[in-house]
Amino acid sequence: MSIPPIPSTPQATPPAASAPPVADGDARRILALTSLGVFIVFLDTTIVNVAFDTISTSFDAGITRLVWVLNAYTLVFAAFLIPAGQLADAYGRKRLFQIGLMGFAVSSALCGLAPGLGVLIAARAAQGVFGAIIVPASLALLLPAFPLERRATAISTWGAMAAVATAIGPTLGALLIEYTTWRWVFLLNVPVCLLTAAWGARLLTETRGSRNGGFPDPLGVAMSAAAPALLSFAVIYGPHLGWDDPRVLATAVAGVVLIPVLIRRSRYAARPALDLSLFRIRNFQASNVATLVFSVAFFAVLLSSLLFLQNVWHYSVLKSALAVSPSALVTALVAPLAGRLAERFGYRPVFVVGALFYAAGAAALALRTGASPHWAAHWLPTLVLNGIGVGLALSTLNSAAAKALPPERFGVGTAINNSFRQLGALLGVSLFVAVLGTPTSATILGDYHRVWWVLAVIPVISAGTYLATHREREAAG
Repeated sequence: MSIPPIPSTPQATPPAASAPPVADGDARRILALTSLGVFIVFLDTTIVNVAFDTISTSFDAGITRLVWVLNAYTLVFAAFLIPAGQLADAYGRKRLFQIGLMGFAVSSALCGLAPGLGVLIAARAAQGVFGAIIVPASLALLLPAFPLERRATAISTWGAMAAVATAIGPTLGALLIEYTTWRWVFLLNVPVCLLTAAWGARLLTETRGSRNGGFPDPLGVAMSAAAPALLSFAVIYGPHLGWDDPRVLATAVAGVVLIPVLIRRSRYAARPALDLSLFRIRNFQASNVATLVFSVAFFAVLLSSLLFLQNVWHYSVLKSALAVSPSALVTALVAPLAGRLAERFGYRPVFVVGALFYAAGAAALALRTGASPHWAAHWLPTLVLNGIGVGLALSTLNSAAAKALPPERFGVGTAINNSFRQLGALLGVSLFVAVLGTPTSATILGDYHRVWWVLAVIPVISAGTYLATHREREAAG
């Protein structure tokens, strides 16, 4: 949903309400608090991946229905990030952060107590709403707490928590399923969110951006949710129903048509659902496009790896989750360094190196994995490559997007960047299902190899687009 760069500056907005100076110790505590909030949100994007089989058994549902346990969260999260960021800037970032944490606790409890698949999907959608409130408010609270020269490192640490949560989610989920039930995958969030909210009530100071806000255009918000939902339906169900099925064709066409309609409406609405003025900032647009493309590969590789280990190497849920966990550890080590590297060498080379590492990891999966398990020799090297790639790439994009923003737009700007990441997750899961198809015992190894070759190309595309569109001089300015 990007638009070409316009050679002008962003529209003026009232000055942001300045927060009082933050002591160094408080700044570190704010970093820990906001990182914990974003950790919980992004943990729930992948912690459910390993619960597919047990949820399927509980509710007697197939994968084409179960995929909406993932997509309901991802889709609603992506759709509401932007309006949530606007509300945080307008009505208070602390207030929205606290509301998000409390709502996430309640909706997580509903997921854990769901009596059927429909209730679970609806509660996951509610989680997506409150998760969308937490993320932009958390980064908007973090940014003013650090001086400009330390901000890239703080953002890299915050981004590392999001990336590590995404990667470690399957392992934590598998441990919970192994020793309790799948319901504790969701119930675990409740005490963590409540304790984080209590800590935030004491530590945080209220900040705002522009005061001319209000709730974004409701029709635009509906369009921003409907377009990816329709396209996702077409991508997921096309291989099963047939690409010429009227339902698939109708949803695909409707999703494509809604995108330019949303852009046009956003140009004229008093409070648009999509803030097009920020896309006049070239580096902000470049970071969003690269985030979208890279996230397709990131989320698809993670899901495909877990299912391959279970369905081809016949690992248990817990063993498969533990088998991919070293990637998260590598990411945790590399991501905090990404900010320092970007400050020294520039955002563009750091991201490109990270994207190429990730592409190499996906290609290695296709080249080295066979039907017989050889974890240390064949699988572990790919985890190291992928962990380095994620640690360099996603943290750098978070920092680059935030650096391009004016202070009064921290909330909505970071929301836009994270919405592109979540749209990438939605498309990644859908692409994996579509490319894998319906494997048989004779074709399953080749089917997964085909998936990984496709996913190896995507990070290279993201690196190429970033090289062509990002300008280091503007980032430095």
